[in-house]
Parts: sequence; structure tokens; C-alpha cells
Amino acid sequence: MKSRADSEEDQTPALFSERPEWSDVVTVPQYETDTPIAPILYSPEYQDASDYFRAIVKSQEHSERVLDLTEHLIRLNPAHYTAWQYRYETLLALSSPFETELELMNELAVKYLKTYQVWHHRRLLITHLRTPQPELKFIERCLQVDSKNYHTWSYRQWLLSHFVDNEDLWRDELDFVENAIGDDVRNNSAWHHRHFVVFGCGVRPGDEDRARVARRELTFTKQTISLAPNNLSAWNYLRGVLDTMKLPYSLLTQFVKPYTVPLDPKRIDIVDLENPPPPPGAQLPCVHAIEMLADIHEQAGDKDNILQAVELWKSLANEHDTMRVKYWEHRIRDALNSR
Repeated sequence: MKSRADSEEDQTPALFSERPEWSDVVTVPQYETDTPIAPILYSPEYQDASDYFRAIVKSQEHSERVLDLTEHLIRLNPAHYTAWQYRYETLLALSSPFETELELMNELAVKYLKTYQVWHHRRLLITHLRTPQPELKFIERCLQVDSKNYHTWSYRQWLLSHFVDNEDLWRDELDFVENAIGDDVRNNSAWHHRHFVVFGCGVRPGDEDRARVARRELTFTKQTISLAPNNLSAWNYLRGVLDTMKLPYSLLTQFVKPYTVPLDPKRIDIVDLENPPPPPGAQLPCVHAIEMLADIHEQAGDKDNILQAVELWKSLANEHDTMRVKYWEHRIRDALNSR
């Protein structure tokens, strides 16, 4: 009876130099001097595969065995962009079914989420297949593994942009990103994606639904801030909405002020859906709210407002955000010198 170690050894692919079907290939070893200063200690398996890969690139061979070789090399080094590119060229040369290749990518993309080359290869496949709809579910699966993975979110935005006229693809995107923010209100990638969805699909200042979109986004963000006041992602989004829609910061004055002072345990909250107050137990004052209020005063531009902004920046530099004291000092100098 075979031991577990024997079974694992049987499953290990033989070196390509030991495979009869590769006996016709003259390998191309990596060039190195006789005494390299810092030799790279490749594993025998990786060095063997690389020697054969350089040989087939030199001869420009495109065959089924090349697909086997490139897959083997990619599994050893998923960031090997030359292997990915040559694999793609081989798929084209052989007219291989991209559906089969996509099944392999379903495995590799989840396994190597943080490898750019995996996602680029997938883009190439979907560009040819033109089947974007199933990709949404696949992306959700990847986000369950890593909800903030840059490459996954970037791929989703590429998908939506590339197939921008596909209404079915866009239909539920706002609900999707709202759920993502609900799952993790501090997921900056989800907030960034919301801005892409809302302002990247045709809504611009001047559109007839401009006011409706602005009110919806401001209300949603303020309500989210009221749940987690010190969440920088939401404050950045709030600022981004105003900047994109070219609206004055002063629209936020009433909302921001309660977040800039210590929480009063004896306060009596008045229900205001437009300007929800900080929750009980919130850690106040909020640095991001103080910065926002200072920006509101600075944007007003007159002498009194500039001086109020300076006092707020001083409070950040000296008390509330001393880690960024140099930045706040810069803001103070810049504001005073511009008067």
C-alpha cells in the first residue's frame, strides 16, 4: 500500500526534461556570468520549466503542449507576464475555446487574487467572448474572499465601462454597492465604486435629475456617517459628491457642526433625516468633521470665515490631530497668505 508521501510524489509533475514529448526541444538556459554577484535561487522545477519556455518562445511554437507548459509555469509564478502573454497568443493561434480557458481562470483568479496578470488575462477573454453578465456573480465570489481587493474592484469597473451600453449589467449595481457598504461601512473600495456607479454612467451637473441624485447621495452618506462618525471614507465621499456636482460646502454646515464638539450626554435629539445627529457613545469631536467645517469657512472666502478656518486648523494641529501638525500648519499659512 502506498504511503501518503508516495501518493503526493506521484501527483508531482515530472520535470519537462524527463518527459519524452519534450525530447525534441533544445532548452535555452538563463544567461548568467560564471560568478554572478547575486544569483537567484530558482527551484529545479521552475528553472526547468523556464528553460523550456525560453526555447519555445525562441522557436515561436504554438501548440497544445505549450498551453501545458505555460499553465505549469504560471502556477509556479502567477506574475510571469511573459508566460501569460505567450499563452494568450497560443490560444489565438490554436483557436482554442475561450470558455474552457475561462474555467481555468475561475480557479486561478480566486487563488491569485492579488496578481494583476490574472485579471488582465481575464479581460482579454471576456473582450472576445462578450459575456459580461456571469462575471458579476464571479466577482461577488472573489469579494467574499477579500472584500477590499483592488484588482477585483478594478476589474468590475472595467467590465461596466467596457460594456457601458448593457443596461442589464448596470441595473442592480447601485443596490450591489449599497449592500457592500452596509456589510463594511469602512470599505473604501466600495465607496470609490459607488462614486464610479453614480457619476460614471451619465449623471453630470446640468442633467434634469441633478438635484435628485445630489439629495439621494448626500442623504445616504450623512446617514452612514451618523452610524460611524469617524469613518474617513464616508467623509471623503461626501466631499466628492459636492465637488462633482459643483455644490457649495456650506450646504453641510448644519449637519457638520454637531460632529465638531464633544457629545452632550443630556442632549435631546430631534429627528432630522436630512441632518442625522451623532449616535450615543460617539467619539467626538470628529477630526474629519472639524476639517470639513474649516473647509466650509475657507470656501466662503471672506476675512472672518478665513480666521474661523484658521482657528479650527489650530485645534487640529494642537489637540485633535497632532500627527498631521505640519499639514495643518501648511493650511494655515496658505490661507493667511492668500488673503
